[in-house]
Amino acid sequence: MKLHRKLGLLEAAGLSLSIVAPTMAMAFNVTLVVAAAGRAAPLAFAIGTALLALVGFSFIAFSRRETSAGSAQAYVRNRFGPRPGFLAGWMLLLSYLCFGAGTAVLVGHFVAAAIGDAGLRTDALWIPVSVASVAIGLAFSWRDMQRVARLILVLELVSVAAIAALNLHILWGAAQSGPLPMAPFSPDPGKGWMGIGLALVFAVLSFAGFEGAATVAEETRDPQRAIPLAILGTIVLGGVFYVFTAYAQVVGYAAGGLGDLASDSAPLDTLARRYGTISLAAGLNLAAALSAFSCVLGSLNAAARMVMVLARERYPALADAHHRHGTPTNALMLCAGVMAALVLVWATRVSAAELYGNLGTIGSLALILVYIGVTLAQASLAGSHRSRAGFIAGGASAAVLIWPLYNSLYPVPAWPGSLWPYVVLAWLAAGALFAPTAAR
Repeated sequence: MKLHRKLGLLEAAGLSLSIVAPTMAMAFNVTLVVAAAGRAAPLAFAIGTALLALVGFSFIAFSRRETSAGSAQAYVRNRFGPRPGFLAGWMLLLSYLCFGAGTAVLVGHFVAAAIGDAGLRTDALWIPVSVASVAIGLAFSWRDMQRVARLILVLELVSVAAIAALNLHILWGAAQSGPLPMAPFSPDPGKGWMGIGLALVFAVLSFAGFEGAATVAEETRDPQRAIPLAILGTIVLGGVFYVFTAYAQVVGYAAGGLGDLASDSAPLDTLARRYGTISLAAGLNLAAALSAFSCVLGSLNAAARMVMVLARERYPALADAHHRHGTPTNALMLCAGVMAALVLVWATRVSAAELYGNLGTIGSLALILVYIGVTLAQASLAGSHRSRAGFIAGGASAAVLIWPLYNSLYPVPAWPGSLWPYVVLAWLAAGALFAPTAAR
């Protein structure tokens, strides 16, 4: 059975937006950007958006030609052959599985935090909630991708609206004391441009998953128009939201010192309490939980479609769509099982925040390699068509990605972070065993 082609532009965009999970990025990544760039965090996000748009150009160019659910797998295969294409899809699958499991952990984390705001003890509540979020995501995804895509979009927009409301509240309060500062849009005297360069690692990785819409190309009406627009819209709207939120957080922490922001593990919760009430903090934690669940849904569905594409040649049972629902139910069950297992295996050994960080690091390293493969494929395609602009754009995009990759590896992270590059390499080696050697 084939997938049902029922999705429109908004549903496709919702999938990309859910995997990017802008609320999650703003809950964790701003502190990392501030630690590197100081008050210039908004400037770092603005530059990061421009650089990521350059990378996005390669996906947009390919998505206008290819309408496969394989996404990066199809793009790389187009230029370099079936074996590199399979490996690109294999690495993208690892990213989606890690992002799905990692954000499932955050569902539990934020639900527990919201309950804790009410004065109740939560202890290890996050573990069963995390596993339940994967099970619920599987139940939603089983029957109708169109409904899932719409639910994803609504959940993400609700959480973004909650953060935007807090941003406006912060800036309104700051404006009562005088004009809003423009200093965050120039380099911090103590950090300089080098600090912004370091911050770009986290700014660029805040967009991880922007290409997710491409995995539903076979289920989207007019995919050659809808998918490029979904990818471009995710980058542009995500970038605007990131700059806006980073600016509000820098302004909100200005009175107490940016050192507090750089070291705060829950800046949105702190700002909600400072500028609002504990009820507002609880509401933001619930909004963050909704955003995390949206990412679970998006990552689960993207991973399942990647399994479906990779399995078509050798494991047709995993590539089948349900005869009535038109969804890859076998692949969905496999991916949900892997995500739940990733949570349970680690849950009793580390905290929720540590588990999310570990999984996010593995997924991000794999994703950077995929992005480099796609941008090099775009450069190759442009070169064969004698398009100088396209060749330069593809090559420049690959070069841009070397920076966050290098900074993720050197200096060597403390244990267990130093182990994750080897996990990614082991996954790549395993993929090489299954990869086809020639087109069939």
